[in-house]
Amino acid sequence: MAINNKTPIDLSGINVGIIMDGNGRWAKKNHLNVSKGHEQGVETVRQIVERAAKAQLESLSLYAFSTENWSRPKNEILGIKKLIISAINSQVPDLVEQKISLNFFGDFLSFGPKVIQAIEKAQKDTQFNEPNLQLNIALGYGGRADIIQATKLIAEDIMNGNLSTDKISDSTIFDYLSAPIEELDLLIRTGGDHRISNFLLYHLAYTEIQFIETLWPDFNEEEFKSCLQKFLKTERRFGARNI
Repeated sequence: MAINNKTPIDLSGINVGIIMDGNGRWAKKNHLNVSKGHEQGVETVRQIVERAAKAQLESLSLYAFSTENWSRPKNEILGIKKLIISAINSQVPDLVEQKISLNFFGDFLSFGPKVIQAIEKAQKDTQFNEPNLQLNIALGYGGRADIIQATKLIAEDIMNGNLSTDKISDSTIFDYLSAPIEELDLLIRTGGDHRISNFLLYHLAYTEIQFIETLWPDFNEEEFKSCLQKFLKTERRFGARNI
């Protein structure tokens, strides 16, 4: 079936991740303070989440703040903390209305009690038995740190007799990782860079990856829909030969 802009997209069961890159460069290009770039990025998140729910994705995982981002200027980090609370307060009512479950993962405890309190309330308020979309926000997250922490937890359980080495499988490792998904089907990175920047490393074994030139604040629903349409056309062989 041909896919055009009027064709509804049904991606039931598909897990998509986005590295949202380009807020700072967008602000610089528009002669604005970097905080304005992050604010516009939050508005883009709202639009893309709505589109993801309409497409019936299983989950959408957004890379909001990495372990490496802590090296940014203190004023920028302080602004990001305030923006997280503001975004949660303004967008959670919409998530509730759309039956979208919100989950944060990563070391968000380092963001302080105000952010933690806002996150915990948001997660509690948006839990549904059958959500229309699982929205996962990576905050203070690093793929290597996640794997290291999972390895430590596995080792502890082995030493305590709660796990035997012959029972360790892919499924076991996913259980110990902080990200609330297993395989990622599609990864989109905006902003023009061609790297995965320590995001969901264990989950990317057979992920389709699309690198987009558009800066995140300019990324819109139509461009996201185009990425999903391209994914639908992709033949995924998972290492098998197509005969």
